[in-house]
Amino acid sequence: MLAFEKALEMGCTGIETDIQRTKDGVLVLIHDEYVNRTTDGVGLVCDYTYKELKKLDAGKFKDKRYKNIKIPTLKEFLSYVKDKNIKINLEIKNSIIPYKGIEKEILFEILNTKVEDNIIVSSFNHNSMIELKTMYPKIKIAALCEYIVSDLEKYKIDKFEYIHPNYIFADKKEILKCHNKKMGVNLYTINDEKNMEKFIKYKIEGIITNCPDKLKEVIDKKKF
Repeated sequence: MLAFEKALEMGCTGIETDIQRTKDGVLVLIHDEYVNRTTDGVGLVCDYTYKELKKLDAGKFKDKRYKNIKIPTLKEFLSYVKDKNIKINLEIKNSIIPYKGIEKEILFEILNTKVEDNIIVSSFNHNSMIELKTMYPKIKIAALCEYIVSDLEKYKIDKFEYIHPNYIFADKKEILKCHNKKMGVNLYTINDEKNMEKFIKYKIEGIITNCPDKLKEVIDKKKF
């Protein structure tokens, strides 16, 4: 939660985060399927109960100043952002571990918090996104992928509201193709100023970055 608070202090207009599920069905925000890299624990998130997960330290790996930071729940996060007027990109991490039924559970939390208008739900599991859209047609979905054109054709995802490709494989022509299909383009993960400026000029809808302060400087400086 400290990271989300800091992001808003830095001027972010949106937050991207990742959803896994505990052994006892609690939706939590952590990028990796394993807890090893970002906590003092070992093993898969899905093998921990929420009570067990809360015992892990998710801050001191970064710096001893952040000792005792805990992995947040989706419910906790949505409660925090519901009055913030920012875009929220929830990535379901269900392409490696399928987390059966997680779409319905996430949708419940979104609708219960009444933040659906500000939400984009994304995943590399495109069938999962289609299932979510079937449940609630008003929800905005995004297809995470590496390439734009080949993936549009291969996975038939041109009916999604957004596509989230790796910026390394994106170019102006392919972005235009998405725009012609009325699809928004949010690129990941751009951390250098040169590429930030380049893709902003291509009229993409959003940049996912680890350096929001740098992106804000680019936007303010260039006055796009």
